[in-house]
Amino acid sequence: MKDLIEALTILAKYMKDEYAPTHCEHDVLYVPTVDFNAVSEADKTRLDELGFRENTDGGEGFMSHRFGSC
Repeated sequence: MKDLIEALTILAKYMKDEYAPTHCEHDVLYVPTVDFNAVSEADKTRLDELGFRENTDGGEGFMSHRFGSC
């Protein structure tokens, strides 16, 4: 739980929109309200350690298979 809270705290610094900031489908948690390119390299590294990576499913933002159970 602490890893998820830490990751969301980092992502919150970069959120463009706080309405519906996450969604989950097919066991993946998405955070499309964060521009991947706007996130610092240090934060990207830490987010990767916490299980969040760039959304490679054709969307924006970040995704996590670790926290995305639907």
